[in-house]
Amino acid sequence: MSASYGKNLEIHKIKFVQMNIIFTKMHGLGNDFILIDCRKSEIDNPSVLSISLCHRRFGIGADQMLLLHNSKIADFKMRIFNSDGSEVEMCGNGIRCFAKYIWDRGLSEKNVLAVETAAGIIKPEKSGDMIKVDMGIPILEGSLIPVRLDGIIKDFPLKIYGKEFKITCVSMGNPHTVIFVDDVNAFDVDKYGALIERDALFPNRTNVEFIEAIDSENIRMRVWERGSGETMACGTGASAAAVAAHLKGLSGRRVNVSLNGGNLLIEWNENDHVYMTGPAVEVYSGEITINP
Repeated sequence: MSASYGKNLEIHKIKFVQMNIIFTKMHGLGNDFILIDCRKSEIDNPSVLSISLCHRRFGIGADQMLLLHNSKIADFKMRIFNSDGSEVEMCGNGIRCFAKYIWDRGLSEKNVLAVETAAGIIKPEKSGDMIKVDMGIPILEGSLIPVRLDGIIKDFPLKIYGKEFKITCVSMGNPHTVIFVDDVNAFDVDKYGALIERDALFPNRTNVEFIEAIDSENIRMRVWERGSGETMACGTGASAAAVAAHLKGLSGRRVNVSLNGGNLLIEWNENDHVYMTGPAVEVYSGEITINP
């Protein structure tokens, strides 16, 4: 029995206080979320709840759980929990879904929102049928990503089980390790993504993007998300990949990123901010009873 399977069995033995939770299931390019409005009622132990609700057989099923809170410094606050219960700083697809939820329910009339996250204040804005997000300035200094290396980390040789990868590291408020491969569709993302995520080089673990450069305006990407495994899309990962591609001279500052769930447009603007544009979709809303 795998460790993760055993953990999932154990989590369903935990006794919750009975509660009814109203939730909304959403996705950005197949990267799916359970969004819960916590502005009037806090949730005890959200890490445990995320493991339970995100389970695709015993729960609702999702890559991550998003919690909507009031904020003292922004319009709203977003907390993000992976399917393994770990809390993370930022999620690009998640914040687009978060913004759509707010606008669709008339919680704000602003066309540009200020959302407090653990990665700082992020600003999604309406862009026709899409949502454009100012993802901020990418962090390239190794110690700040964090990586146990100094300076800009471009094409650093990382050996995993006898195979050498040339890694380029970027933070978009959360850590990313970008690796360029010849054929991303044939690459064993599950095997190497899991190993690289937990390598000792990364003190807070890392997301891992495997990229195939198509031309100066297009890249193809598969992603292993820290705490969730391979997902169909990752907004911060696509942003980091676009930055890495430009740093390596493989793309311009504006690039289409093709993911398993669809496409994102990423622009590393001359003001040094990265802008991500893509869709957000509400799937359904419901109510679930957590029984003791």
